[in-house]
Amino acid sequence: MWKVTIICIVIVTAIIGGNILTQNYTVESVENLSGKLSELKKDVLEIEEKGGNKDSVNEKMQKIKNEWNKRHDKLAYFIEHDELEKVETNLTGASSFLEIEDYVETISELDKSNFILKHIEEKYAFNLENIF
Repeated sequence: MWKVTIICIVIVTAIIGGNILTQNYTVESVENLSGKLSELKKDVLEIEEKGGNKDSVNEKMQKIKNEWNKRHDKLAYFIEHDELEKVETNLTGASSFLEIEDYVETISELDKSNFILKHIEEKYAFNLENIF
C-alpha cells in the first residue's frame, strides 16, 4: 500500500513540476515576443505617419522571426501545433506586408499575432478552470 502511495505522490509531483516549468517558459516567451511585437507596431505606426527608417523595421521583424523560430521548437513539445502555426502564419504575413510597405495590413497581422500569443498563454495556464 505504501509503495502505491509513494508512486502516486512522485507521479503527481512530476506532473505539477513539469507543468510549472512549461508554463514559466510559455509566459516568458509570450511576454518577450509580445513586447517586441508591440515595439515593432509603434515603429510601423511611426513610419506610416511620419516616415522613418524602413530598414530598421525590417531588421526588427527579422529578429522577431528568428526569436520565434528559436522558441517555436521548444514550445512545440507541449503546445498544440495548430496554435503555434497561427502565430507563424501571422508573422509571415506581417513580414510580407512590411516588404511591400502595406503598413495597415502589417499592423493588423502584428495585432493578430499578439492576440494569439496571449490566447496561448491563457489557454495553457495552470488554473482550476483549465484543469476541470
